[in-house]
Amino acid sequence: MEVNMYIDRYKNARLNLFKWRYELNYMNKIILALSFAFLTGLLAQFRFYIPGTPVPVTGQVFGVMLAGVMLGLWGGVSQVMYLGIGAAGVPWFQGFNSGVIYMTGPTGGYLLGFVLAAFFIGYIVDRYVKARKIVGMTLIIMFSTFVLIYIPGLIWFYFWSGTTLGLVELVTLCIIPFIAADLIKAVIAAGIAMSITPKTSYANEIDS
Repeated sequence: MEVNMYIDRYKNARLNLFKWRYELNYMNKIILALSFAFLTGLLAQFRFYIPGTPVPVTGQVFGVMLAGVMLGLWGGVSQVMYLGIGAAGVPWFQGFNSGVIYMTGPTGGYLLGFVLAAFFIGYIVDRYVKARKIVGMTLIIMFSTFVLIYIPGLIWFYFWSGTTLGLVELVTLCIIPFIAADLIKAVIAAGIAMSITPKTSYANEIDS
């Protein structure tokens, strides 16, 4: 009985948290979005390079995924803030870089993908209760990582490199080195997302 009581409290706490977030006024939502932009910038500093590719493995993806899960569509806004403030000169891109010049470098497409992924995750999480289960969250985050982030990154890198690389070379440089690490990050992020999201309606979801 006591275990069930704690489980019920946990379920109520996460439901109340997301309902509170959903009903916040615009100013507080902007503040939350800014806080997740800062989190993404902080996680960006956890990075390492794989030999043979100029694109590093970073912790940014965690910030992107969590922003979408925790803030809904405002998670996408947080990533727009991340890019905009970084472009303006705040050094919170990976390696404490900043500026438009950095954004037009080899990783520019991945940065754009962060915005797309956060908006997509946020929309699905806020609109579909069933998507918050482990299978749904895993599929959503996998799609966000390997389609919404990888593809813009691949296309951008192709033009940045001077359109001299073939598809095999592009995939070898921009995708294959990161698959294992990103799979692990996606599974962990899906597990976290599943555990913190309520399995009942808080936002007049389509399937509630």
